Amino acid sequence: MKSKRIGFGVVAAAMFGFSGVAYAECTTDVAKDDLTDAQVVELYECIKGALREGYTAQGDERATAYQSWGAASTVPGGVGNHGSRFLTTFVNDTGYLEYVRFNDENAKMPVGTVIAKESFNVNKKGLVKKGPLFFMEKVAAGEADEFGNWVYSALKPNGKVMKIKQSFCSNCHANFEGQDALGYPEEDYRIPVFSN
Repeated sequence: MKSKRIGFGVVAAAMFGFSGVAYAECTTDVAKDDLTDAQVVELYECIKGALREGYTAQGDERATAYQSWGAASTVPGGVGNHGSRFLTTFVNDTGYLEYVRFNDENAKMPVGTVIAKESFNVNKKGLVKKGPLFFMEKVAAGEADEFGNWVYSALKPNGKVMKIKQSFCSNCHANFEGQDALGYPEEDYRIPVFSN
Protein backbone atom coordinates (compact mmCIF):
# COMPACT_ATOMS: atom_id res chain seq x y z
CA MET A 1 0.00 0.00 0.00
CA LYS A 2 1.45 3.35 -0.95
CA SER A 3 0.87 6.39 1.18
CA LYS A 4 1.08 10.02 0.23
CA ARG A 5 3.89 11.83 1.94
CA ILE A 6 2.74 15.13 3.41
CA GLY A 7 6.04 16.53 4.57
CA PHE A 8 6.79 15.93 8.20
CA GLY A 9 4.21 14.22 10.35
CA VAL A 10 1.46 11.67 10.29
CA VAL A 11 0.03 10.20 7.11
CA ALA A 12 -3.36 8.59 6.83
CA ALA A 13 -2.05 5.20 5.78
CA ALA A 14 -2.64 1.78 7.27
CA MET A 15 0.26 0.05 8.94
CA PHE A 16 2.29 -2.07 6.57
CA GLY A 17 5.26 -4.38 6.75
CA PHE A 18 8.51 -4.91 4.92
CA SER A 19 10.38 -8.17 5.45
CA GLY A 20 8.46 -8.78 8.66
CA VAL A 21 9.26 -5.33 10.06
CA ALA A 22 6.27 -3.22 11.04
CA TYR A 23 6.26 0.48 10.30
CA ALA A 24 3.99 3.03 11.87
CA GLU A 25 1.83 5.49 9.98
CA CYS A 26 4.43 8.19 10.58
CA THR A 27 6.82 9.61 8.02
CA THR A 28 9.25 12.47 7.65
CA ASP A 29 10.96 14.17 4.72
CA VAL A 30 13.87 15.10 6.99
CA ALA A 31 16.92 12.82 7.10
CA LYS A 32 17.30 11.06 10.45
CA ASP A 33 20.53 12.86 11.32
CA ASP A 34 18.93 16.24 10.54
CA LEU A 35 15.81 15.85 12.69
CA THR A 36 15.30 18.59 15.27
CA ASP A 37 14.33 17.75 18.83
CA ALA A 38 10.78 18.96 18.12
CA GLN A 39 10.56 16.68 15.06
CA VAL A 40 11.83 13.68 17.06
CA VAL A 41 9.21 14.37 19.73
CA GLU A 42 6.50 14.64 17.05
CA LEU A 43 7.56 11.28 15.57
CA TYR A 44 7.59 9.74 19.04
CA GLU A 45 4.10 11.06 19.80
CA CYS A 46 2.95 9.61 16.47
CA ILE A 47 4.38 6.13 17.10
CA LYS A 48 3.98 5.87 20.89
CA GLY A 49 0.51 4.32 20.82
CA ALA A 50 1.51 1.73 18.21
CA LEU A 51 4.65 0.86 20.17
CA ARG A 52 2.74 0.30 23.38
CA GLU A 53 -0.04 -1.66 21.68
CA GLY A 54 2.54 -3.98 20.15
CA TYR A 55 4.59 -4.41 23.32
CA THR A 56 1.51 -5.47 25.30
CA ALA A 57 0.12 -7.80 22.60
CA GLN A 58 1.51 -10.99 24.20
CA GLY A 59 0.52 -10.13 27.78
CA ASP A 60 3.97 -9.45 29.27
CA GLU A 61 3.19 -7.62 32.54
CA ARG A 62 6.29 -5.43 32.26
CA ALA A 63 5.03 -4.03 28.94
CA THR A 64 2.04 -2.60 30.75
CA ALA A 65 3.79 -1.67 34.00
CA TYR A 66 6.57 0.49 32.53
CA GLN A 67 4.03 2.92 31.07
CA SER A 68 3.32 4.25 34.58
CA TRP A 69 6.99 4.56 35.57
CA GLY A 70 8.96 7.80 35.66
CA ALA A 71 10.48 9.07 32.43
CA ALA A 72 14.20 9.87 32.56
CA SER A 73 14.38 12.06 29.46
CA THR A 74 12.48 14.88 27.82
CA VAL A 75 13.28 13.86 24.23
CA PRO A 76 13.89 10.39 22.76
CA GLY A 77 17.64 10.18 22.28
CA GLY A 78 20.56 7.84 22.33
CA VAL A 79 21.04 7.40 18.60
CA GLY A 80 24.21 5.34 18.33
CA ASN A 81 23.26 2.73 20.90
CA HIS A 82 20.72 -0.09 20.66
CA GLY A 83 20.97 -0.32 16.88
CA SER A 84 21.09 3.46 16.35
CA ARG A 85 17.48 3.76 17.50
CA PHE A 86 15.84 6.64 19.32
CA LEU A 87 15.25 5.63 22.95
CA THR A 88 12.83 6.79 25.63
CA THR A 89 13.85 5.60 29.10
CA PHE A 90 11.52 4.78 32.01
CA VAL A 91 12.51 3.61 35.51
CA ASN A 92 10.34 1.91 38.13
CA ASP A 93 9.75 3.47 41.57
CA THR A 94 12.45 1.32 43.18
CA GLY A 95 15.24 2.97 41.20
CA TYR A 96 13.82 6.17 39.74
CA LEU A 97 15.22 8.73 42.19
CA GLU A 98 18.66 7.13 42.14
CA TYR A 99 18.68 6.86 38.34
CA VAL A 100 17.74 10.51 37.73
CA ARG A 101 20.72 11.63 39.78
CA PHE A 102 22.65 10.59 36.63
CA ASN A 103 25.62 9.82 38.85
CA ASP A 104 28.74 9.03 36.83
CA GLU A 105 30.91 8.18 39.82
CA ASN A 106 30.17 5.27 42.16
CA ALA A 107 26.54 4.90 41.08
CA LYS A 108 24.77 2.02 42.82
CA MET A 109 21.24 1.14 41.78
CA PRO A 110 19.03 -0.62 44.33
CA VAL A 111 18.09 -4.27 43.83
CA GLY A 112 14.67 -4.43 42.18
CA THR A 113 15.30 -1.49 39.85
CA VAL A 114 13.83 -2.12 36.41
CA ILE A 115 14.63 0.14 33.47
CA ALA A 116 12.63 0.05 30.24
CA LYS A 117 13.67 1.66 26.95
CA GLU A 118 11.15 2.11 24.16
CA SER A 119 12.79 2.34 20.75
CA PHE A 120 12.06 3.40 17.21
CA ASN A 121 14.04 4.26 14.12
CA VAL A 122 13.67 6.24 10.91
CA ASN A 123 14.79 4.62 7.66
CA LYS A 124 16.24 6.33 4.57
CA LYS A 125 12.76 6.66 3.05
CA GLY A 126 11.54 8.57 6.10
CA LEU A 127 9.40 5.72 7.44
CA VAL A 128 9.28 5.27 11.20
CA LYS A 129 10.11 1.72 12.26
CA LYS A 130 8.95 0.27 15.57
CA GLY A 131 11.80 -1.09 17.68
CA PRO A 132 12.16 -3.45 20.64
CA LEU A 133 11.35 -2.64 24.25
CA PHE A 134 14.59 -3.17 26.18
CA PHE A 135 14.74 -4.01 29.90
CA MET A 136 17.46 -4.03 32.56
CA GLU A 137 16.70 -5.47 36.00
CA LYS A 138 19.03 -5.09 38.97
CA VAL A 139 19.22 -8.37 40.90
CA ALA A 140 20.83 -9.41 44.18
CA ALA A 141 24.47 -10.39 44.44
CA GLY A 142 24.97 -13.97 43.36
CA GLU A 143 22.22 -13.94 40.74
CA ALA A 144 24.11 -12.42 37.81
CA ASP A 145 27.52 -11.45 39.20
CA GLU A 146 29.26 -11.87 35.84
CA PHE A 147 26.94 -9.21 34.40
CA GLY A 148 27.24 -6.68 37.22
CA ASN A 149 24.03 -8.07 38.77
CA TRP A 150 21.96 -6.86 35.84
CA VAL A 151 19.63 -9.10 33.84
CA TYR A 152 18.94 -7.90 30.31
CA SER A 153 15.87 -8.75 28.25
CA ALA A 154 13.75 -7.34 25.44
CA LEU A 155 10.41 -7.65 23.72
CA LYS A 156 9.99 -7.43 19.97
CA PRO A 157 7.62 -4.76 18.61
CA ASN A 158 4.88 -7.44 18.52
CA GLY A 159 5.34 -8.24 22.23
CA LYS A 160 7.12 -11.56 21.73
CA VAL A 161 10.25 -12.25 23.75
CA MET A 162 13.39 -11.28 21.86
CA LYS A 163 16.36 -13.62 22.16
CA ILE A 164 19.40 -11.78 23.44
CA LYS A 165 22.75 -12.78 24.93
CA GLN A 166 23.39 -11.45 28.40
CA SER A 167 27.10 -11.14 27.60
CA PHE A 168 26.40 -8.98 24.51
CA CYS A 169 24.37 -6.45 26.51
CA SER A 170 26.67 -6.59 29.53
CA ASN A 171 29.83 -6.08 27.46
CA CYS A 172 28.42 -2.86 26.01
CA HIS A 173 27.04 -1.59 29.33
CA ALA A 174 30.42 -2.31 30.97
CA ASN A 175 31.66 0.77 29.09
CA PHE A 176 29.75 2.91 31.60
CA GLU A 177 32.27 2.39 34.38
CA GLY A 178 31.33 4.12 37.62
CA GLN A 179 27.70 4.36 36.48
CA ASP A 180 26.63 0.84 37.51
CA ALA A 181 26.44 -0.05 33.78
CA LEU A 182 23.90 2.69 33.09
CA GLY A 183 23.93 4.42 29.71
CA TYR A 184 22.06 7.57 30.67
CA PRO A 185 20.13 9.75 28.22
CA GLU A 186 22.14 12.56 26.64
CA GLU A 187 22.75 15.42 29.10
CA ASP A 188 20.60 17.93 27.23
CA TYR A 189 17.59 15.59 27.43
CA ARG A 190 17.73 14.44 31.06
CA ILE A 191 14.80 15.08 33.37
CA PRO A 192 15.98 17.90 35.66
CA VAL A 193 15.19 16.37 39.06
CA PHE A 194 18.48 17.03 40.85
CA SER A 195 21.19 19.55 40.07
CA ASN A 196 24.68 18.12 40.29
